[in-house]
Amino acid sequence: MPDPVTKIMVIDDEEIMRDGCTRILSKNGWSVVTAENGEAGLAELRKSPKEIDIILLDLMMPGIGGMEVLEKIQALNDIPLVIVITGYATVASAVEAMKKGAYDFIAKPFTPDQLRIVVKRAHERRALQKEAEFLRSERERSLRDVATEKSRVNTIINCMGDGILVCDRDRCIVLANPAASRMLKIPESALLGNYASHSNLPPELSKTIEDSLKAEGVVYTSVSQELIIGESQETFLRAHTAPVRNDLGEVMGSVTVLQDISYLKELDKMKSEFIAMVAHELRSPIATVEQQLTVVLGGMAGDLNEKQDQLMTRARERTRGVLTLINDLLDLSKIEAGKMVQYKEPLNLADVIIRVVEMMKIDAQAKNIRIDFLPPASISTIQADRSSMEGIFTNLISNAIKYTLAGGSVTIRLEDQDGFVEISVADTGIGIKSDDLPRIFDKFFRVKTSETRQIVGTGLGLSIVKSIVDAHMGTISVESTEGKGTTFSILLPKAAGLAGCEGNA
Repeated sequence: MPDPVTKIMVIDDEEIMRDGCTRILSKNGWSVVTAENGEAGLAELRKSPKEIDIILLDLMMPGIGGMEVLEKIQALNDIPLVIVITGYATVASAVEAMKKGAYDFIAKPFTPDQLRIVVKRAHERRALQKEAEFLRSERERSLRDVATEKSRVNTIINCMGDGILVCDRDRCIVLANPAASRMLKIPESALLGNYASHSNLPPELSKTIEDSLKAEGVVYTSVSQELIIGESQETFLRAHTAPVRNDLGEVMGSVTVLQDISYLKELDKMKSEFIAMVAHELRSPIATVEQQLTVVLGGMAGDLNEKQDQLMTRARERTRGVLTLINDLLDLSKIEAGKMVQYKEPLNLADVIIRVVEMMKIDAQAKNIRIDFLPPASISTIQADRSSMEGIFTNLISNAIKYTLAGGSVTIRLEDQDGFVEISVADTGIGIKSDDLPRIFDKFFRVKTSETRQIVGTGLGLSIVKSIVDAHMGTISVESTEGKGTTFSILLPKAAGLAGCEGNA
């Protein structure tokens, strides 16, 4: 059934023709209006031009003829389909009407079926025209929406405080907002349209962008890195780079977000300086208190009864714990200032370990813990800072004694490998839960169990150890089984691999 909203106008000076067309077409569900001449038909069209879909137009009428009406109809904005009907049909008049914009032609007299066929064909054509017009208007609206959204997104990106860099799959920078230009101290004109590797970007950032674009078939999420921009006035940036993928997982480009963290670096520096100052001021008086307690416990201030001895011993242990915390904070401040490793020299680690083991024997004997050092027959020297190495082994062996129950053992091994020296410190202690292992080298992290509650510590020791190992271009790892023990392993390069490394680290 045809669309009931389709409206047809019959313009004919013969009333019988108007009535006949109305009866035939109305039966098919179409809405029909009539006009007795050209002037009335044009007047109705001007009143509601978009409501008429099809016009049946008689060519031979008094007043304005059909051809003239046809010309005026073509001048309207929304042109209905015109079917010319006449009793004087000739090939010439049909051709002329078609040239003036008529859609079809039907000659009088015609049967109802002939009329229905011609009008139905025009109705279908009109429906297609309306659909095409609707799709065109929707497309134009969508394009306007896209343009508006693009403008909005560009405005947001350009107003962002964080820098944005976008590269296409050909490694060309296609977007760089003002914040990125300002942070990188590179003009936008030198960024946009240029390859990332030729845009004066920091080399480490260019390499990260390059790697992200090569991430086809690789699980590559994002990479964070710190950048230092400028020389006289340094700017610290944190860059997050990630590949951009399509629905098929193919890498189409990369996006980098830049954040200025200079103020965070300044706050961190101020915090470290404050901690170092406070720790330095506290160390001397706390050390004096610890010495005085030792003197009292030694009987130099008179004999102590059992209760007094217990109280003094507990006070000295707590004081030593505070002193350890102060020393750790001072070491941490040195590491953050790059001053922990002062002087690298050829060093035999076996000598260093033997010295530390001798110092630790008193604590081990107090818990009936055996310490075994298994040095090789010969060992290569490494280029290292003696004080830092002593700090590493003091920390690891001390921890092993603390976290090993009475009657256990601690074993230190030293082995010579190709290009490296490997040191391991293994204990038969309480071990570390697998969930805690990833955080074991974090600052202030301590394993919390019922067995560790009474053990005094700062949570800084292993963080300091890792920082010293890193400063010597080495690696440290840990393996542990809860209830059975823990092993820390360190790999340090031999002296030959660090020629010329003496001096400040």
